[in-house]
Amino acid sequence: MPKTTTARSRFAEDVAYYLSQTPRQLPSEHLYDELGSELFEAICRLPWYGITRAEQRLLERRAGDIVSRVAPLATIVELGPGSGLKLATLLAARPAGPVTVHLVDVSAAALDAAGRALASDPDLAIVPHEATYEAGLAEVAAGRRSSGKTLTLFLGSNIGNFDPPGAAAFLRNLRTAISEGDSLLLGADLVKPESELLLAYNDPLGVTAAFNKNLLVRANTELDADFDLAGFSHRAIWNDEASRIEMHLVSTRRQRVRVPAVDLNVTFEDGDTIWTESSYKYRTDQIVTMLSQAGFSSTSQWSDDGFALTLAAAR
Repeated sequence: MPKTTTARSRFAEDVAYYLSQTPRQLPSEHLYDELGSELFEAICRLPWYGITRAEQRLLERRAGDIVSRVAPLATIVELGPGSGLKLATLLAARPAGPVTVHLVDVSAAALDAAGRALASDPDLAIVPHEATYEAGLAEVAAGRRSSGKTLTLFLGSNIGNFDPPGAAAFLRNLRTAISEGDSLLLGADLVKPESELLLAYNDPLGVTAAFNKNLLVRANTELDADFDLAGFSHRAIWNDEASRIEMHLVSTRRQRVRVPAVDLNVTFEDGDTIWTESSYKYRTDQIVTMLSQAGFSSTSQWSDDGFALTLAAAR
């Protein structure tokens, strides 16, 4: 599926703005173009990255409980559906009957993959939204017609990509987009030993490094930039005080990069970085508190191998 003008324009605007800031950074949403989405799916299969497998095990064991607690279910909204496997697992446990599924992602490739994974179910009406989470939620809310309940899924520890104020604002915005009594299923990675976390984000095969450096490939391909991939390395660090993994692209020498499409010239010194992703890790009680402050009441929480699923109702 071709990239939309909106996605390309947003990437260009963010490159122009964020590479002019101190520290230099790029929003993590831009990691997920078509190639980036495929690389992330590969990361999820690596033995050192257990988030996806832990979450899938929880869904397989608890899907029936989840579905029964949100009945009568008429609508599911998944923010960042990935391959669609997790949603398919949940839907397999529901009673027979029609359900409208809204898939929200900035990645057209992810939407296409998730749509294909769900296409064989004749009772599903699948509505893709190639949009940011906030814009997609607004579209879903504006078009809501069903009298049944809505379950919103925010899985894969995507909440960890927001800093604490951003996560709080996002959850408050999500709460305003749904009705009282609707539910949210939130997946969040938990704090683990530093060595385990670093291995997950700097795998020995270099897949995560390729995923990170693909941002530079995007800039070269879409914005006519001249990033030298050999001039940047991947770095993952654990920031214990902030309880987050950080991913950076590190300049290995002094170099000047031109991005003609946005009329930008950037000089990097040896060791200068571009901060590309933060992944915050939580304790289970922090998740409950965060949801409560956003207007949700946690009704159930399950954990497996350092990962937690929390089901919460909008109050």
